[in-house]
Amino acid sequence: MKLTFNSELADGYKSQPQQIRVLTEDWVGREVYCPNCGSLRINGYENNKPVADFFCINCREDYELKSKRDTIGDKIVDGAYKTMISRLQGENNPNFFLLSYDLVSHRVLNFLIIPKHFFTPDIIEKRKPLAQTARRAGWVGCNILLKNIPRSGKIFYIRDGIVEPKDKVISSWKDTLFLKKKKPQEGKGWLLDVMRCIEKLESRNFTLDDLYKFEGELNIKYPDNRHVKDKIRQQLQVLRDSGYLTFVSKGKYQIAVSDTNFRSS
Repeated sequence: MKLTFNSELADGYKSQPQQIRVLTEDWVGREVYCPNCGSLRINGYENNKPVADFFCINCREDYELKSKRDTIGDKIVDGAYKTMISRLQGENNPNFFLLSYDLVSHRVLNFLIIPKHFFTPDIIEKRKPLAQTARRAGWVGCNILLKNIPRSGKIFYIRDGIVEPKDKVISSWKDTLFLKKKKPQEGKGWLLDVMRCIEKLESRNFTLDDLYKFEGELNIKYPDNRHVKDKIRQQLQVLRDSGYLTFVSKGKYQIAVSDTNFRSS
């Protein structure tokens, strides 16, 4: 996987945003493979398609590309808030490619994908309406809060200039496909929150008591739930049945997926 853009493509464009759009879209079309099926057949949609930027010719997965200079950070600026919330409730929500680049060298620094099944209303931040003096007065945009997405929902192709093995990327994608079956109204938010709590433990092996330490934090987020510990146990059961966790013995669990960021003990 080459990390440099084809700089010559930007020669016909005056504005920097246009140049970056052309360079990054060309790079994705040339270098990126589909994490769902592994095919190097990612094509671009026609300009201004409302749903996505790219699709896989082989399996038809959709992808939207967001690019940032230097670092990706904790949030990504997106489009209209109402449109994003509507997409989350529908079937046409694309997966997100996130790309950071160095403007001087025209080189990719980081490239990752966030599978669409990690998107819930919890990660969408509503921005303030545009001022009445603005051309689109009253328009309300949104931000995608990356910090609210579990680490397993951030699958890196390139991390700090280092290319990850293709089999690792595809394996990480497959590890959480069970979330596709869960709808936001069916408790997906709870499941993702418990996954985040597990990741905060920074260990492949943990106990039920370890997770109970997050009871107060979860109680603040879900003030109407009087049975947080019961809910934690319920989500652990879902994660175990989905193959994300392994039940070791009474009250003891182990991460079963391929995330190498976890310590072994």
